[in-house]
Amino acid sequence: METSDDLRFDHGDETPERLKGQLSRLVGMTAVQTRRVAGDALRAVGAHKDHFVVLAVLAELGPASQAALSGRTRIYTSDLVSVLNDLADGGWVCRAPDPADKRRNVITITGDGERRLAELDRVLDGVNEHIMAPLGPGERAQLFALLGRINAHLASAPDRALSPQPGRAAGGASAATDRR
Repeated sequence: METSDDLRFDHGDETPERLKGQLSRLVGMTAVQTRRVAGDALRAVGAHKDHFVVLAVLAELGPASQAALSGRTRIYTSDLVSVLNDLADGGWVCRAPDPADKRRNVITITGDGERRLAELDRVLDGVNEHIMAPLGPGERAQLFALLGRINAHLASAPDRALSPQPGRAAGGASAATDRR
């Protein structure tokens, strides 16, 4: 398992400048660290991120079939079954036959589930505070907005690798032009 020091983006003179200029590397290493901090905090209260995601979707969007819930949460159906079992065992969700189609279940958040979600909200608020501690309120809002814009851009871009032609830079200019 990587240590926090292994995931530090810049190790000063030990890090080549070429690596220091790679946004994808910085974002990736930061994502691993934020996932770890959030995962540790959720595990400390006997939860994981998918518990939070399912409870949040049910609380805000209402009851749903397992198939609809899988689509809304972006959790694979096979993985969702295990998450729903955990949540049902805790009394945080209820499965009931769909009156319109007895072959499927409708999942509903319970009162205990609402309380559990509030607890997980508090845990993740603490995680967010820890992660964003070096930033002021304006910087936090700006970072969140910028990352949201980049995420939306990448989500709407065609799935293809950006591979420049030999001798051409990614922007279309020749490599010789870019060296000037």
